[in-house]
Amino acid sequence: MKDAQKPDHISLTTLLGRLREGRYVIPDFQREFEWKPWDIRELMRSIFLDYYIGSLLLWKGGSATFEALACEPLYGFKGNGDASHIVLDGQQRLTAMYYAFVAPDEVAPSRQNRFLFFIRVDRFMEEVYDEAFDYDWTRRGTKLLADRTAQFDAHMFPLAVVGTGGWELPNWVQDYEKHWLSKETKARESDDLIEAERARRHAENARTFGEHLKGITEEYQIAYIELDRDLELDKVCDIFTQINSRGIRLDVFDLINALLKPKGLQLKRRWREAAPKLEFVETERMNVYILQVMSILCQAYCSPKYLYYLLPGQEKKVREPDGSLRKEILVPDIADFDRRWHEAVDSLARAISLLKHPQEFGAISSRYLPYISILPAFASAQAAARALPPNRQLDAQRKIRHWYWASVFTNRYSGSVESTSARDFLALKNWFDSDSAQPSLITEFRTRFSSLDLRRETKRGTSVYNGIFNLLVLSGARDWMAGTVPQYGELDDHHIVPKDWGKNHKLDTSIDTILNRTPLSARTNRRVINDRLPNEYLPELIGENGELTVRATLESHFVSPASLDILLRDPFTPSDFEDFLTERQRTLREAIEDLLVKERLDLSPQLRELDAQVELVELALRNLVCEGLDGDVGHLPPHVRQKVDDRIEGALKKSPGLDANEMGTLRRKLEYADLREIQDTLTSKALSTRFHSRFPNKELLVKRFDQLAELRNGIRHSRTVDEVARKDGEAALLWFRGLLGE
Repeated sequence: MKDAQKPDHISLTTLLGRLREGRYVIPDFQREFEWKPWDIRELMRSIFLDYYIGSLLLWKGGSATFEALACEPLYGFKGNGDASHIVLDGQQRLTAMYYAFVAPDEVAPSRQNRFLFFIRVDRFMEEVYDEAFDYDWTRRGTKLLADRTAQFDAHMFPLAVVGTGGWELPNWVQDYEKHWLSKETKARESDDLIEAERARRHAENARTFGEHLKGITEEYQIAYIELDRDLELDKVCDIFTQINSRGIRLDVFDLINALLKPKGLQLKRRWREAAPKLEFVETERMNVYILQVMSILCQAYCSPKYLYYLLPGQEKKVREPDGSLRKEILVPDIADFDRRWHEAVDSLARAISLLKHPQEFGAISSRYLPYISILPAFASAQAAARALPPNRQLDAQRKIRHWYWASVFTNRYSGSVESTSARDFLALKNWFDSDSAQPSLITEFRTRFSSLDLRRETKRGTSVYNGIFNLLVLSGARDWMAGTVPQYGELDDHHIVPKDWGKNHKLDTSIDTILNRTPLSARTNRRVINDRLPNEYLPELIGENGELTVRATLESHFVSPASLDILLRDPFTPSDFEDFLTERQRTLREAIEDLLVKERLDLSPQLRELDAQVELVELALRNLVCEGLDGDVGHLPPHVRQKVDDRIEGALKKSPGLDANEMGTLRRKLEYADLREIQDTLTSKALSTRFHSRFPNKELLVKRFDQLAELRNGIRHSRTVDEVARKDGEAALLWFRGLLGE
């Protein structure tokens, strides 16, 4: 048997030669080529960055074997090939390489167009690898493939050059270098030293890029295992099954479907019925997400091994607190599975509806969802909140929103999402039941948001970039022309300072930062901005609508008055652009703190202002207590100190990064005291003399605290604040502010 398996490796050049010759064929039992263009692009990126892409499993075959397994050529291969090997593992990778490097005239799978793949040489040499690998399906891409001069001007290297073989690759590199050397010469002749230096740099990059290409094509090795021609078919099939079951991609949905078929349930049919309800989100994993929501709601876990316990009649071992094991069946029969499936579909549909709503979470398009992978946890949490008694649902929804935004701005769902989803679901359920069970994520969000570097968020699709865009939508960003909230289907993120200006001033990716983008309609972008600087188009808007109107409109986009003044500078320079980014980052961080950290997003403007005033009075009262007690923790009433210490102990357990010594100071301890505990301190008999001069009437002080607390609790706990409570609260605010000098 040891001679029947031969591990080996092959260079990229040799492999491409064999692909062109049609050496590799696909057995009928393999699935179709399914990779999307972006999957192919990522494989190209891995190859050219010299990453390992896994090994291939090949079976050296003959005509009888090819016929028995109904083998076919790779996707896109035309004509008669010289077949020699059956691909048992690695079909998607080999076909992706054939499609990208050989570039057959064939539409991409599940697409209507042919896709062509390129390396943007300038971005590659700048090591901006996320932008260096590109694909095109338009006529521009087809024309570019046939126009060398256009390729050189745009720094677009077609990967089809690699697949051609022979002298095409070195010739392309040499001609690319000559192209820019010629431009350097012409620039120097016309005394354009800046352009000459730029051309010289591109020519130098051409040589370096050529050396990299030569190294990759000749030295990059792809590992493979070759099974002997004479190996029996049953052994080959067994090997394939074992390899596939431990492969990189394990499609849990297909496996669950296969296991349900003998029980009389066609899961794929259920999925086809459910798919239209969930089509807003562009992901191939939605069918798996349904199973994960079922699993979370059923057993609070959703990793693949737990999904198998959803099978009707499947026994699950559960360990008791005493260490003993018992067995339980989570889903007794097909009818129960069906019920749970439909419940999960409905939960996901409701969750998607909330996320895309412009007044709920602001992800008005699938491409602006901060995370797709958060869906199972979010949908499950929403289902759990709906199952609570009606009087508890508002508070649960508030907590879900806080958790969601904390997850977005801490990049929580960029790692192991299955275990995170399970932990977060359990943490949220505990938080629903007790305010003291607040997840540590909330504390992390409060401490980390102020250090967010929004300048680096230059690419749509990241959680923070999309989160900021969602926040702009939620703030009711108004149209710059009409002054109304536009139809959200028309919005896209457009530049405030034009992209071309940034290119001309060599600002690289900083011109694309979310700090320089805002939700605008294409009509507004075309008719108002039109590739002009703000100091050109903003005066026109001011002249037509008045400065106050324009300022108010821009403030709905978190463009502060200070930002507007910067944008109106003439001349407007890269230094001014930096000032604008700094000011807008400050404004957006303040918005995150005010709307998300302090949870004022769902409040009306009037209540939002009242909440801010309550906070100022609370801070002033804490300062008064700290000064009145001379900073001595020992002067706090014992019951107040005990409650504060308990909360601090809980905070230290959840967030080990907090400084325990710093928490020992009175000022920090008072941050964990609520309004009533501040009241108890100010009205304590033992301390009455310390605060008597400021609050001589104790009964009136207690009354004002009651009024303030009623207003505060109504706002903070999503309860209705009636007119009487609001007026009483406003009176208390005025009274406290007058006595505290605020």
